[in-house]
Amino acid sequence: MSSMEVGMETRQSNSATPRELTQNPLKKIWMPLPCKNGLPDKHICQRKVCMTNCPTLIVTVGLPARGKTYISKKLTRYLNWIGVPTREFNVGQYRRECVKIYKSFEFFRPDNEEGLKIRRQCASAALNDVRQYLADGGQVAVFDATNTTRERRETITAFAEQNGFKVFFVESVCEDPEVIAENIVQVKLSSPDYTNCNTEEAMEDFKKRIKCYENSYETLDEVLDRHLSYIKIMDVGRRYLVNHVQDHIQSRIVYYLMNIHITPRSIYLCRHGESDLNVKGSIGGDSGLSPRGKEFAKYLSQFIQSQEISDLKVWTSQMKRTIQTAEALAVPYEQWKALNEIDAGVCEEMMYEEIQQHYPLEFAMRDQDKYRYRYPKGESYEDLVQRLEPVIMELERQENVLVICHQAVMRCLLAYFLDKTAEELPYLKCPLHTVLKLTPVAYGCKVESIYLNVDAVNTHRDKPENVEVSRMAEEALLTVPAHQ
Repeated sequence: MSSMEVGMETRQSNSATPRELTQNPLKKIWMPLPCKNGLPDKHICQRKVCMTNCPTLIVTVGLPARGKTYISKKLTRYLNWIGVPTREFNVGQYRRECVKIYKSFEFFRPDNEEGLKIRRQCASAALNDVRQYLADGGQVAVFDATNTTRERRETITAFAEQNGFKVFFVESVCEDPEVIAENIVQVKLSSPDYTNCNTEEAMEDFKKRIKCYENSYETLDEVLDRHLSYIKIMDVGRRYLVNHVQDHIQSRIVYYLMNIHITPRSIYLCRHGESDLNVKGSIGGDSGLSPRGKEFAKYLSQFIQSQEISDLKVWTSQMKRTIQTAEALAVPYEQWKALNEIDAGVCEEMMYEEIQQHYPLEFAMRDQDKYRYRYPKGESYEDLVQRLEPVIMELERQENVLVICHQAVMRCLLAYFLDKTAEELPYLKCPLHTVLKLTPVAYGCKVESIYLNVDAVNTHRDKPENVEVSRMAEEALLTVPAHQ
C-alpha cells in the first residue's frame, strides 16, 4: 500500500460519519438526529448562538442629567427586542436602596468620605450582579453610572478582563444649558430623591450635585483612551466620535445610538381597514377592503386632518389593503415591503378551522410557542422582528409618522415601543379600525387608543388553555373569533 493510500485510509477512519438530519418541527431548522442513547449531541447548530462571542459590558460615562439612563433604557429595550438578552444595572438605584432617605447634594461632595464609601460599595454590588447575570446566560449588561474618572473606568475594565467580558463605553457630553435644564425637569425632579421637595429646591440641589462631579470629570480622550472601545455622543447627537469598535454587536449599538433623537413627536400605528378575508376569518392573503374597511379609511382621513400634525409621513406595506387605506388620506405615502404581513406559508388564506383540520400538529405547535413557531414555507414572529429592524431604525430617525400595517407587524412594532417580552408580543391586542398614538416620554412611551367608530370583525385569537398535540379540535378552536 502506498503512503498516499495509508494517509487517506487513516483520515477516513478518523473522520466522523456524517449524521442524519431531521427538521425541528417548531422552527423548521435542520439539525442532527439524536444519538443512540436518545440524548441530542452538543452539536454546534444546537448550541445557543452568542452574537457577541463573549458577553459585552456597556458602561455609560458622563455628568448627571446628560441622558445616560435614557440611553441605557433605550439600548436595553432595543437589544432585547432584536433577541440579544440584555439587562440594565443602574447604580443610582442601588444607592437609593442602600440609603433610604436622600438629604442633599452633600452626599456627593468629593470630600464626603462616608458618601464616597457608600457609592463605591453600591458600584461594587452592581458589578457583582453584572457578573452573575452574564454568567447565567445574559449577553449584554448595561452599567449605568457617571463613571466620570479614568480611575473608575480602569477598575471596570480590569473587572471585565478578569471575567472575560468585552467593554464598550458610551459617553454623553452636553454643554447646552437648555437641554440640561429640560432633562432635570423631565426626569430628575420626579426621582424618589426629591419626593418631598418643591421644584425650585430640587432644581437647585441637583445643579449643586452636578458641580460635585465637574472638577474630577475626565472625559474619554482620543489619545489617552485610544485603546478603549467607545462612542462619544456630543450635544444629544449633533456630533459623534467612535473609537475601536470590536465586533458586530458593538457596531449595531453604534448604529442604533446614532439614529435616536429626543425631538418631541408622535408615532401613529393602525392596521388597514377591514378586508374581505378578515370577514371570512382567513389569515394572510392580499385581498382588498370590505365596505366597512373603506368606511374606516374615510374616518382615518378625517382623524388625521383633525390632529393637525406637522410634516406627517405615511408608510404602508406593499399589500393591497394597506394601500387602499392610505389612498383615502389623499396624501403622499411610502410603501415598505418590510411592513408586509407575516408570511403564513402553506396556511395563507386559510381559516383557523381549516388549519386545525389539515395541519393539527402545526396548529398545536404554534400555540405552544407562538413567537418562535415558523409556518411551513413561511415566517415566525421571530423572523418578522428581524425583518422590521430597518423600520424601527427609520422610525427612530423620523419625527411624526403614521404606519398603516397589519396585525402581526403592528404587534412587533408595539412590543418595541412598550418593551414587551417575546412571550407577550404575539398576543398584544391590535384591533381593526383603532389608531394607537405613541408619544415618547422620559423613559417610556405614552399610549392613546382611538377607536374610529366603524364596526369590524375581531381577529384576535387568545392562547387556548390546552396546547397539546393530542387535544380535541373543539379545544384547539375554543378561542377562534367569530366570522362568516
